Amino acid sequence: MATPVVTKTAWQLQEIVAHASNVSSLVLGKASGRLLATGGDDCRVNLWSINKPNCIMSLTGHTSPVESVRLNTPEELIVAGSQSGSIRVWDLEAAKILRTLMGHKANVCSLDFHPYGEFVASGSQDTNIKLWDIRRKGCVFRYKGHSQAVRCLRFSPDGKWLASAADDHTVKLWDLTAGKMMYEFPGHTGPVNVVEFHPNEYLLASGSSDRTIRFWDLEKFQVVSCIEGEPGPVRSVLFNPDGCCLYSGCQDSLRVYGWEPERCFDVVLVNWGKVADLAICNDQLIGVAFSQSNVSSYVVDLTRVTRTGTVTQDPVQASQPLTQQTPNPGVSLRRIYERPSTTCSKPQRVKHNSESERRSPSSEDDRDERESRAEIQNAEDYNEIFQPKNSISRTPPRRSEPFPAPPEDDAATVKETSKPSPAMDVQLPVPNLEVPARPSVMTSTPAPKGEPAIIPATRNEPIGLKASDFLPAVKVPQQAELVDEDAMSQIRKGHDTMFVVLTSRHKNLDTVRAVWTTGDIKTSVDSAVAINDLSVVVDLLNIVNQKASLWKLDLCTTVLPQIEKLLQSKYESYVQTGCTSLKLILQRFLPLITDILAAPPSVGVDISREERLHKCRLCFKQLKSISGLVKSKSGLSGRHGSAFRELHLLMASLD
Repeated sequence: MATPVVTKTAWQLQEIVAHASNVSSLVLGKASGRLLATGGDDCRVNLWSINKPNCIMSLTGHTSPVESVRLNTPEELIVAGSQSGSIRVWDLEAAKILRTLMGHKANVCSLDFHPYGEFVASGSQDTNIKLWDIRRKGCVFRYKGHSQAVRCLRFSPDGKWLASAADDHTVKLWDLTAGKMMYEFPGHTGPVNVVEFHPNEYLLASGSSDRTIRFWDLEKFQVVSCIEGEPGPVRSVLFNPDGCCLYSGCQDSLRVYGWEPERCFDVVLVNWGKVADLAICNDQLIGVAFSQSNVSSYVVDLTRVTRTGTVTQDPVQASQPLTQQTPNPGVSLRRIYERPSTTCSKPQRVKHNSESERRSPSSEDDRDERESRAEIQNAEDYNEIFQPKNSISRTPPRRSEPFPAPPEDDAATVKETSKPSPAMDVQLPVPNLEVPARPSVMTSTPAPKGEPAIIPATRNEPIGLKASDFLPAVKVPQQAELVDEDAMSQIRKGHDTMFVVLTSRHKNLDTVRAVWTTGDIKTSVDSAVAINDLSVVVDLLNIVNQKASLWKLDLCTTVLPQIEKLLQSKYESYVQTGCTSLKLILQRFLPLITDILAAPPSVGVDISREERLHKCRLCFKQLKSISGLVKSKSGLSGRHGSAFRELHLLMASLD
């Protein structure tokens, strides 16, 4: 009689070199458990298929180390936050950058996708939580309340709440539609590293560096139970899909817990060190850990995890695997989340009509998105994972098979499975990587016609929020094609008004140009100011700024009041021109102005000196007036924020 082969409960799948420098973050796709995203100090985000040695795709664009990454539920989008505070969203199926979001002033430590709406939440070391609408590239809301870095964010299964965990030892629950904090859960005595919602009930779990896991009732807002004695800081927890237990990735072990009452069902030894993320697929738990530039993946067979240590009196149930057990009917369930019947995935290009959204995208965002790319490293694996799927089967069938376990007594198999694979050195050539596009297998799907352009809101400015935004979009019948007359009418709408505006501007510029040809720059600027049209002043300053030698002290007295108006303009091009002109004035004339004003009074009458002194006093007064405005805007983020900070430093001598 042959001896049956006993397989392992847990084993290592593989170890790969994930980045050219240290790995700083990683995440597993929760739907398949097969997709892995890693972020590194090399400023890249790399995608991998679990148990395959080669990188599928490398995403570039960040200019500082990637601090956090997150995949959306259908595994079609990925978001990454960097040390500089910038956030980028990539469309994995189209292999291209989708959005660049700017607004945080420090490291982005945590990210999460909304389960139904097209939103991303981000938590930062600047203590702020921001909610972003990735369709309109705008910040919907900023949640302030934490006093230290926000380490983890999770949306509730129904998409109505957001839970946050931070280094200030607190867990907070936020109401998305009301835009305010619902409750703060105290109790942890160390930084809180992770929070997870129960998949069905109003229950929240939080793990902390104080080596405890706490369970919170979201109806009564009180602690349900507390599990103590973890072997180290709690960094990763995951509820079983049916909600029967909680898995905790501890140092070199997996622990399985219940919470009513609190107890440990099982402990599985896994040599994974500090595991960073967990996912479940096909009764297998996948865990991933990283050390320096290496990433390791491990598997735990959940069918072999039993209820040892439980308080149940039934010895048969105690020996059953957790995956085969039924919920205890004696425990009353809490309120169940009400989920919509459908879900949203990728952002749809929609047209918005609110006045706050009729603004042009900033050129800095455009530049960031041009410089961000998705480079396909392995076309075969890319096509296998991201080829077009139908609504019934999101992933190819062969990817849904469980990972085979190596025999316990076959050491060679285990060693071969965990053999490192230098994936960064293997790059298959893919044509036309400079212009990221779908592979040839995907180009057969025609692009939708008549797709309206996105009109994003001003960066980081709240753009409004409705409860309906957090529910799946309702499909509306497509509009019939416009007939030629209607189409022409739509095109010509507003044409007459714009024609009048541009004609008037051209006439005013002709007037200024006529004076300019005489060679009197001061009179040209005076005439532009007299027209009382800032657009003409901007056009003229854009010319003068190109030749610093044209600037004179008497020109400054005329231009400085106009610069103050430009710096307060809602148009980015006006602000940019104002900053450039002010910088030229400060560099060329501020030392001269301060020296003349500090000089002792002259003996006798010197008309030219008195005129120069009068101009310097006038310029100094105008610069003092502008300095307050510059100081107030120096805290802005993005390119204009850095320009105002530079101007603020140049104007320090005014104080």
